[in-house]
Amino acid sequence: MPKPEKEDHEKKLKILAASDFHGLEVVSRDLAKKAVKEKVDLVVIAGDLLDFGDYAKNMIKPFVEKNIAVLFVPGNHDTPEAVENFTQEYKIKNISGSYAIVGYVGFFGSGGSAHLPHFPFFVSEKDMYDNLKKGYEKVRSAKKKIMVTHEHPAKGSAEKFSGFPGSTSVRAAIEKFQPEIHVNGHIHEMEGFEEKIGRTRTITVGKRGTIIEV
Repeated sequence: MPKPEKEDHEKKLKILAASDFHGLEVVSRDLAKKAVKEKVDLVVIAGDLLDFGDYAKNMIKPFVEKNIAVLFVPGNHDTPEAVENFTQEYKIKNISGSYAIVGYVGFFGSGGSAHLPHFPFFVSEKDMYDNLKKGYEKVRSAKKKIMVTHEHPAKGSAEKFSGFPGSTSVRAAIEKFQPEIHVNGHIHEMEGFEEKIGRTRTITVGKRGTIIEV
């Protein structure tokens, strides 16, 4: 008698996580090709699709043309107006202060930066934590959880080695909610860097994209 197939919740979810496109259409095109080649289930973008708010349609279009699902949070360069355009025109999900559940994985996040008040997408530390808490409450029963932010956590190695201050709210949320994985962008030179905070694997991603399986 043949063995029964594994149930969906036992299959790993394959994700391509990326960040900081800064309006470069070639980045989107290359990542969409990588997503197809790697047969990913989902693309997650950790902010800064644009460069100081200039709306560029082709940041998302390559993924949509290849029928690739996309979740994202805004970065400090992304204007609220551009974010609204992305969600309305391409029907992709902004999980900043919100959530998404894909299979057995719950995604929640917060976009923006708490350190750059003169940038288009400034978010206070309080609001950032509230965003994360709000999303977490919606996915807390999910078997696995992934938290997505633009900023990196305070008091971590990414902060230490880059010299850029991290978010105290992101750090507090990781320590409180302990998602299996945390994804952030923002610090370009730290792309690919990983560390553990408690049981959370925190990963800094960038233009090249990082494959994550959970």
